[in-house]
Amino acid sequence: MIPYGRQDISEDDLRAVEAVLKSDFLTQGPVVPAFERAVADGCGAAHGVAVNSATSALHVACMALGLGPGDVLWTVPNTFVASANCAIYCRATVDFVDIDPVRFTMCPKALAAKLKAAAAAGRLPKIIVPVHLCGQSADMAAIGALARAHGVKVIEDASHAIGATYQGRPVGDCRYSDICVFSFHPVKIITTAEGGLATTQDVGLARAMELARSHGITREPDEMTHAPDGPWYYQQVTLGYNYRMTEMQAALGLSQMARLPAMVARRAYLAARYHRLLADLPLTLPAQAPDTASSWHLYVIQVDPARHRAIFDGLRAQGIGVNLHYIPVHTQPYYAAMGFAPGMFPVAEGYYARAISIPLYFGLTDAAQDQVVAALRKVL
Repeated sequence: MIPYGRQDISEDDLRAVEAVLKSDFLTQGPVVPAFERAVADGCGAAHGVAVNSATSALHVACMALGLGPGDVLWTVPNTFVASANCAIYCRATVDFVDIDPVRFTMCPKALAAKLKAAAAAGRLPKIIVPVHLCGQSADMAAIGALARAHGVKVIEDASHAIGATYQGRPVGDCRYSDICVFSFHPVKIITTAEGGLATTQDVGLARAMELARSHGITREPDEMTHAPDGPWYYQQVTLGYNYRMTEMQAALGLSQMARLPAMVARRAYLAARYHRLLADLPLTLPAQAPDTASSWHLYVIQVDPARHRAIFDGLRAQGIGVNLHYIPVHTQPYYAAMGFAPGMFPVAEGYYARAISIPLYFGLTDAAQDQVVAALRKVL
């Protein structure tokens, strides 16, 4: 089976992890800060906060921005459930903004209309979470301007998009957002096995996320209610969680960061090759906006909805491990119980009815890609 995505582990990666295993620190050592610095510097951000998953990063980002009971968070329907669940963790509520029909990311026109109506009703969201899909950035300039005009905070869910650029600058520099979140799951651009990281330009937000990832505990005297009782002393100053990244994970991520440009370049080569090899087939290829350079986490084709299941099954039967990203969150039973229903976000639902993610990853060979193309030709 040729999978839709997979990790690539080099000998340098193995040596980096082995070195940590032989060191004095398996957790809370020097490698996590080095990884944080590498990612933040690569994105042009002042701060990076590493955690054990992108889901955790979304949660601590919401906590840092003060999301709580009575507040509302908006995201898009065509995303992994974590983009919405982070609000529920904070006992806030969730709503969705439909996507545009080109990028399939948060639609600025739909957002503008929904914000206008929410302002009139006195029910503006506290946080908006646009999701960068398949490696391509949402239209953050437009989204950021709308958010600022209404006093709304922005968290970029860039789980798909490390190594991507928007308007010629790296995704993660938070020009149009308060916080940006990355994922390092094995199918992503680079991996730490499991892991996530939040970037921000705001030192206060960074510190709040650091506290939230480690039980809300501080050893900093200036954050305590009184002078330390001794060198052993610490205080829990807020409620936090154990969301820490291990030194082994950070070592793997730090090693992989050195290969990020090569990994993105290979994915871009494979995407361009798909564009060329699939151009004559009856399907829709992924579009790229002129202000973005995708990191190509996924390559999603769109097919005739009437033949969607037959094409999907036909590819799987030939050993092509296609997948679908994503089932619209508002149609999940958990969210349906909140009152969401099919038909509420038609662009996202239409995308779901047509989309198939075909194999794309750093280690995909030209020959394996040719197999994917041949299988598509058989089923179309």
